[in-house]
Amino acid sequence: MPALPTLFADLQQGDLPLHEQLVRALRTAILAGQLPQHSRLPASRALARDLALSRSTVELAYARLEAEGYLVRKVGAGSFVAIAPRQTPPRAAPLRAARALSRRGEAMQASGSCREEVNPGPNFGAGQADALAFPGELWGKLLQQRWRREGERLMRYGDPQGLPALREAIAGYLMQSRGVNCDPEQILILTSSQQGIQLAAQLLTDPGDCVWLEEPGYPGARSAMVSAGAKVHPVPVDEEGLNPVGSLPAPRLIYCTPSHQYPLGMAMSLPRRMTLLAEAARHNAWIIEDDYDGEFQYDQRPLPALQGLDSQGRVLYVGTFSKVLFGSLRLAYLVLPHALMTPFCQARAAVDGHSNQLLQGVTADFIQGGHFAAHLRQMRPLYRSRRDLLVETLASQCPTLTPIHTGAGLQLCALLPPGEEARWTVPANRQGLGLRPLSDFYLTPPDAAPPCSRHEGWLLGYGALDNASLRQLCRALGRLMGPGAE
Repeated sequence: MPALPTLFADLQQGDLPLHEQLVRALRTAILAGQLPQHSRLPASRALARDLALSRSTVELAYARLEAEGYLVRKVGAGSFVAIAPRQTPPRAAPLRAARALSRRGEAMQASGSCREEVNPGPNFGAGQADALAFPGELWGKLLQQRWRREGERLMRYGDPQGLPALREAIAGYLMQSRGVNCDPEQILILTSSQQGIQLAAQLLTDPGDCVWLEEPGYPGARSAMVSAGAKVHPVPVDEEGLNPVGSLPAPRLIYCTPSHQYPLGMAMSLPRRMTLLAEAARHNAWIIEDDYDGEFQYDQRPLPALQGLDSQGRVLYVGTFSKVLFGSLRLAYLVLPHALMTPFCQARAAVDGHSNQLLQGVTADFIQGGHFAAHLRQMRPLYRSRRDLLVETLASQCPTLTPIHTGAGLQLCALLPPGEEARWTVPANRQGLGLRPLSDFYLTPPDAAPPCSRHEGWLLGYGALDNASLRQLCRALGRLMGPGAE
């Protein structure tokens, strides 16, 4: 226990025997709660070595504390704290500095954060992959194989840009399936797509620069831009996606989700994509294309990535494995123009070093062995069937809800009549339904002048819900919103 030597040194008194000094240090730590009840103390031999004392001194102190009732000693097991503290440790005094955070820190705190649910129950929370359907046994075998081949090397520090094998695998996959024009040297491996957006905000904008964001749009992008000091300008979306019409301030950066708009779900049309690229060229701006779940298209073949249409090197393409494989994998990637690779790699090294090398290697093997493509082929019909069941059950149980743009992803947006979102969100979430109101995705306040055209409704995740859970949640929502319910 590293606290013991420090406590002992702090309480040393030259006029007391060494064993008495140790007794007082341990007694004080126990009563202050620094050594919790039932916690195990170091063996007397180990503690004597750490404190440069004789073992007999430590044994004498332990025996004294046992006699006083502070310790219980079990032969062959060790010495354990026997009592709970009689008072909680005093709270640290608040900082007296006039400003505890920098302006950037205050902006980051004020902007909030984008956090996924931890150990969520069966509910409509943000869409995520079904962990039970993941080929865990196969993954374990690949993990063992990679460890046997390169375990010692992969335990060392790695390249901030990422493992070459994984970058090669991602480049091949993106070119074949998403129409992304890239080579492995343009790929930067990250911990999350949010990290990529944050890096772009920090490296490509100065405080006061204008950033276009979709309205409604991804709160994590908004948080990243605000914390970087940028001025966020909401640009409305329509049936074709982001619609940059009217008198808009010149942007330095544009954030969009062309394949599956978040949260409404439409895909950006080809003419609108060309318009957006032209606007970026006109303003000499960068575009962040967030393809957060582009692998899951159900009813039609998806359009190629916006990055594949970019002839000027203005698009930064963000992808993640968290939505496709499993959330705790913590692997994502940025496809960058060649001119941005060096500064982004240096910034990535400064912020986070590199991602887990072993998991990078296993993911590369998973892709190159054909298992990634096979997993996607298996999951698309599964998620499509859950989408169909959700739409069907909502129609029968919750007729006031209208699902829209349901052709892709792990969640869908369901619209409500005006006033119904505010009426039902809180009581529904008290029942654990995990509804995300669309009002959370708007930057423009409801009472803005001129008024912003707003949708009301919820974002309903279904990817990780089995059929029984989907039906149960829809029935619970239907009972809550049924005739005469309040």
